[in-house]
Amino acid sequence: MKMLKNTVIMLFAAIAILQGAAGANAQTGKPGLFINLTTDDTWSAAKAILFAHEKALKNGHSPVTIWMNVRAVYLADKKRASHVHGLMRDSNMSIQDMLTAFIKDGGMVIMCQACSKAAGLTKADYIDGVTMGDWATIESILFDPNVKTLSW
Repeated sequence: MKMLKNTVIMLFAAIAILQGAAGANAQTGKPGLFINLTTDDTWSAAKAILFAHEKALKNGHSPVTIWMNVRAVYLADKKRASHVHGLMRDSNMSIQDMLTAFIKDGGMVIMCQACSKAAGLTKADYIDGVTMGDWATIESILFDPNVKTLSW
């Protein structure tokens, strides 16, 4: 019974996300972006987050989503300090700061539940604003014909 209740709750959450994504895309007319981020390398991650935020989201693409899976789940851990390599260092923002700014501006950060579990992390470990993902949520965005995908 509890499993059914959780499934129904997840289904309603996925529907709400889909409705929001469809509405946002209809307003801008620009396709959304789904970034599959799998690495905890801060240089690669910083470039992915910068691209999602500064190039896609701030130029009217919607929805813009970063799906953090595999080792990328470590990057949103509140207890894990991070830094930004190379040219990104001038902004003096950590990966967590970059993700927080992205979320604040309307981007979505989704954490892989299975990867989080494998890493020993829960929603309570993550920065504010992240969404714990499930297949219905990922599928609804990933297979939306108005969303492009990119992997980092």
